[in-house]
Amino acid sequence: MSESSSTAGSRRTSRARVPSDASTVVDRSIVGATDDGQLKPVDSTLKESSAQSRPGTATAPPLTRTRSRRSVNAPPPPAMRRANTASAIARRPSVTTVKSFRSIGMSQKEIYGDAPADLVQLERIRTMETVASLYRSITRDEGEMSAPNDAQELVDIDPELVTWDGPDDPENPRNWLRSKKWRATIAISIYTFLGPFSSSILSPAVPKICASFGVTDRTVAALMVSIFVLAWAIVPLLVAPMSEIFGRRVVLHVSIFVLLVFNMACGLSQDLTQMLVFRFLAGAGGAGPLAIGAGVVADIWNDDERTAAIGLFSIGPTLGPIIAPVISGWIAMSLKWQWVFWILTIVNGAVFSLGLAMVEETYAPVLLQWKARRLRKETQNPALHTVFEITNFTPMEKLEIAISRPIALLFTNPIVFGLGLYMAFTYGFLYLLLVTFPSLWEQDYHFSLGITGLMYIGPGVGFGLGILTVTPAAQRVYHALTASNGGIAKPEFRLPVIAIGAVCMPVGLIWYGWSAEKQLFWIMPLIGAALFGVSLIAVFQCIQSYLIDMNPSYAASSTAAGTTFRSLFGFAMPLFASQMYSKLGRGWGNTMLGFVALAIGTVFPAVVYFRGERIRKWSDKHMDARKAKEQAKREERIARRLDIEERDQMEKVAGEGGVIEMRRMSGAAQVAEPQFGGPRQFDEIPEEASDDGSIKSRSE
Repeated sequence: MSESSSTAGSRRTSRARVPSDASTVVDRSIVGATDDGQLKPVDSTLKESSAQSRPGTATAPPLTRTRSRRSVNAPPPPAMRRANTASAIARRPSVTTVKSFRSIGMSQKEIYGDAPADLVQLERIRTMETVASLYRSITRDEGEMSAPNDAQELVDIDPELVTWDGPDDPENPRNWLRSKKWRATIAISIYTFLGPFSSSILSPAVPKICASFGVTDRTVAALMVSIFVLAWAIVPLLVAPMSEIFGRRVVLHVSIFVLLVFNMACGLSQDLTQMLVFRFLAGAGGAGPLAIGAGVVADIWNDDERTAAIGLFSIGPTLGPIIAPVISGWIAMSLKWQWVFWILTIVNGAVFSLGLAMVEETYAPVLLQWKARRLRKETQNPALHTVFEITNFTPMEKLEIAISRPIALLFTNPIVFGLGLYMAFTYGFLYLLLVTFPSLWEQDYHFSLGITGLMYIGPGVGFGLGILTVTPAAQRVYHALTASNGGIAKPEFRLPVIAIGAVCMPVGLIWYGWSAEKQLFWIMPLIGAALFGVSLIAVFQCIQSYLIDMNPSYAASSTAAGTTFRSLFGFAMPLFASQMYSKLGRGWGNTMLGFVALAIGTVFPAVVYFRGERIRKWSDKHMDARKAKEQAKREERIARRLDIEERDQMEKVAGEGGVIEMRRMSGAAQVAEPQFGGPRQFDEIPEEASDDGSIKSRSE
């Protein structure tokens, strides 16, 4: 913990900070005095709030806001008692268990009885200070993809805290039925499929679009495809924090709706500029599920159950770009190019309609906030709250972390940079392949647009083989290495199967390039493309799993860094494809790419496998220091806000006729005698002075 946070913590726990010239009203159930006259804070759990004052200590009658006809010599009533869950249950006989009690909430009267509202509010502020401090300790080591802690441990300290109804609450997404979990996983996988599907669907139609707009530059033609991917390098960093503020479901629905609108707009484009702008905005919509999808999977699946769900979720970004051109090739051959977008709009609309019915909210803090909102309405207690409303980052803080932390990881963590570069290169060549396929099969092999679209099946077969072989092989190797290490798993055990990619990728690139250069039988280039497809699955599966496992505290940021890096390559590499192939030819051009793939695919994974643990520990120290600064900044903000609220509330209590005046004189706190008549019980009818100075009851 940083020095600033420690200072803030000490300031929150101290109650002996009343200025010598200030008159402040203090509740004796909160603040007591030691034998030497110094103030001391009562235990934060408030178990001592009902205890009587010790002999010899400075005591004060309970707080009151009004004058009373009671004698000053009357015996003092008990201090204000705040109900805990057990006593509140006793007040409501129909409630028999804590679980059911949490479900129906608590009214203010059940918790605080007839205590004055200003004292209740002061008590709430001090309780929030305690909860915020303890919650930071509980969640200090929480990972970015862990289920957020709902602070059930603190419900006896704060009875107005809304949590799950125990660890097995079926409303908690981690406790959903497996059928419901898989339904949510399938729904997010379909949403995630739609963006990559939209990215490449116009590939076979690019020549017709260029003819319609009078475009002759091949780089500009490639830009119409790749600019869609450029949005994926930017938008996910903005969308991820929005999903934590507004919820996963609404952000997903808005993203798919934006994709629908701008896919339709692409079909209405009248010139190249409109097409490029609408394609970028459509890409921004398609980026939403890519950014949030992994978070949805983490919301509902435990760490040991997540592998199969991540595998299903990963199918969309790999198969989507391949399936789309197979369909659009026949459309572009038989109809106008606009029909490519009309069909895409129909598919988009169907998926959106399905998602409206299937996609559910999975983010626990948002679900608990909905529960708190319902309970506030049912109990007429507006003070019911979740722990996230007390301790969470502000929207601007979330946005700052979502942008800065992945970038910091990318440029300061050698592992994230190295493995991210390998994944980015692989993804870049995928889109280079998608952009150059039409010219190869139409111009060199003289195939029709429909048959050209079918050629995308080649790399698609490679993806399918990779999913069927690489994924189970990676799991078997991981479990075998873990068993040989005494049952202790390491992230590096995720990497050995990446050797398939290290071998198949350069072989596939060179095979594809020279068979296309020599115009060998059409099956030969497809074999090379299929080998590349197998290697892409190996690279993605191993690196994604490693980035999640290498440090759970930064799992989401690590994957976001990889997504940004690979999207930049997916945008840039197709742009120089035509110049590279025109100067080097497909054979030597792909040979150069194959050698680059061989160098990156052997050096970085080998270094990480043998030295990854040491590098991780070195990098984690720097990231932990950065995280500590972020936490200290948040803690300072929370402490400052609660201190201001507490001071304002104490001034309000004093201004409304408080009965105790505390003054600090010569470093010792002294308690003044009551200003007015004796104190009243909290269940008495408040009294106030009339205009002529006499006392009258409000009931009169």
